[in-house]
Amino acid sequence: MPTTINDLKKIVNSGLTTNVIKSEINFGQLYLDIDFKDIISTILFLKTNDKCRFKQLIDITAVDFPNRESRFKIVYLLLSHENNLRVIVNTNIEDKKIVPSLTKIFPSANWMEREVFDMYGISFKDHPDLRRILTDYGFEGYPLRKDFPLTGHTEVRYSEDKKKVVSEPVKLDQEYRNFDFESPWEGTKYIHKETEKNKIENK
Repeated sequence: MPTTINDLKKIVNSGLTTNVIKSEINFGQLYLDIDFKDIISTILFLKTNDKCRFKQLIDITAVDFPNRESRFKIVYLLLSHENNLRVIVNTNIEDKKIVPSLTKIFPSANWMEREVFDMYGISFKDHPDLRRILTDYGFEGYPLRKDFPLTGHTEVRYSEDKKKVVSEPVKLDQEYRNFDFESPWEGTKYIHKETEKNKIENK
């Protein structure tokens, strides 16, 4: 008989005991908060336990909270085909903390962890090939961090003089525009000012 989501919560809480900081069911999925030191034991339990059977790693991603002491939240998404259930495992880490790699448990974690490393600068211990995967060689910074500039640090273009592609600091042709972010239904401030001005002139 397949395990239900409520059964899964009981099994995980009793099996992992002190590993689980918080567990709750939302949208038919189990959400777990754990310490980053317990990642390996938690993932192994979810994969190998006969009642859980989370044998597919769907994704690994992260969220940046630059104002928090534990700046990053790492999110692991797992799927159990046998039970048709999903579990989301969250762990919070400080900047420059090294997280245990899941590559020995799920080989597919290789590229997922490389993407998190490339986009957020989070390192994974015992990863077999931890290098950038989406950005170019020599890329500076981590694009999905909140403090990364929207324009980036460098731009790539073809140089007619050098007859090759070159990388150089970003040059903006114009300053950023200032937007008032007023609701278009209520009308923007400059429209109100023009309307009032026309009323005064027409009196």
